[in-house]
Amino acid sequence: MEGRPVRQSASELSEFALPIYANPLGNLLGGRIMHLVDMAAATAAMRHARCPVVTVAVDYMTFLHPIHIGNLVIVKASVNRVFRTSMEIGVKVLVEDLHSGEVRHTNSSYLTFVALDEEGKPCEIPQALAESEIEERRWAAAGERRQQRLALRRKAQEDGPG
Repeated sequence: MEGRPVRQSASELSEFALPIYANPLGNLLGGRIMHLVDMAAATAAMRHARCPVVTVAVDYMTFLHPIHIGNLVIVKASVNRVFRTSMEIGVKVLVEDLHSGEVRHTNSSYLTFVALDEEGKPCEIPQALAESEIEERRWAAAGERRQQRLALRRKAQEDGPG
């Protein structure tokens, strides 16, 4: 199976932070940001795998700055690394104040997706081909994060429910 360059599956989406998604402080709800992150990541994953994918893990999400209603939210996602049937997608959220032109980084997150065949079973997907130093660094870091995720998963299975 031939690999695919990371650039071929990168995704970007933008939308205004609308009042319908405001919290009582007038900022975009964290859940809405999480939704946008998942959508951008799923797009990159499906572009890479060329088949259905499902989200199986979100490492973490830290909110660095609030997103005010009326700002433009920009979500960028790309494949960091493919393992066999799973892949890590890196996502970066930016907010742009369209009046001042200021752009700030508000969130980053790593999501894991599994590709599915026609029967809903995990299927092998092409490797992600890094073409730059940044992509190579992300590829290596994704392997380290995967080891941490797997260790946490084993511990959770051993500990059982609450």
